Amino acid sequence: MTHDLTLQSRASVTHDTHHLRFKRPKDLSCTPGQAVDLSLMREGWSDQARPFTPVNGSEGDTLDFIIKSYPDHEGVTAQIATLQPGEKVQISDPWGAIHDAGPGTFIAGGAGITPFIAILRARLLREGALGGSTLIFSNKTEADIILRKEFEAMEGLETIWLVTDEANPGPGVQNEKIDRHFLRNHATAANAPFYICGPDAMVDDIEEMLISFGIAKSDIIREDFS
Repeated sequence: MTHDLTLQSRASVTHDTHHLRFKRPKDLSCTPGQAVDLSLMREGWSDQARPFTPVNGSEGDTLDFIIKSYPDHEGVTAQIATLQPGEKVQISDPWGAIHDAGPGTFIAGGAGITPFIAILRARLLREGALGGSTLIFSNKTEADIILRKEFEAMEGLETIWLVTDEANPGPGVQNEKIDRHFLRNHATAANAPFYICGPDAMVDDIEEMLISFGIAKSDIIREDFS
């Protein structure tokens, strides 16, 4: 089943990331962490569906997305960055394996943060705090960090900000990669489950490292597009 959405607003989140708010269809129910396939209802783009994750669950009258734009690719996200209120898109029913399995360690790369926005917001609303949860968020530069202030304000959530392409980031941000040396300090059963989302190669590498450190595969939650 598909659903037509009407854009209510588009606003900047970072220099290349946009918050899009649509009127929510009454018959759409979305579990935090699930994705939808989104198609633009523009000439020449309607058959170019791409997966995106709503950043709110089933509450409220809107369906919100935070989408990173890649103008150099001249693809769907570049088009999304030019959407105007009143334009329509089409989405599929929600799908996906990423879900809230309780407090744990959330590891995100770039736009892979989006399912965790939905999960952490929903749990904070439901429980009032996020004790026992850590967010490890890797980006190229400090300017790429999405919703940093919101995450830092979430009661009980420990945040670790990493950048890979900036030698001297600001206070509280580390110039470090999520490699075996870094991950060894976090890969313990006490920090499970481990949620991973980001570029495919990154997710595969982190899952392999976690398993090599003794983390059970059942304690690793990731999207499997195969």
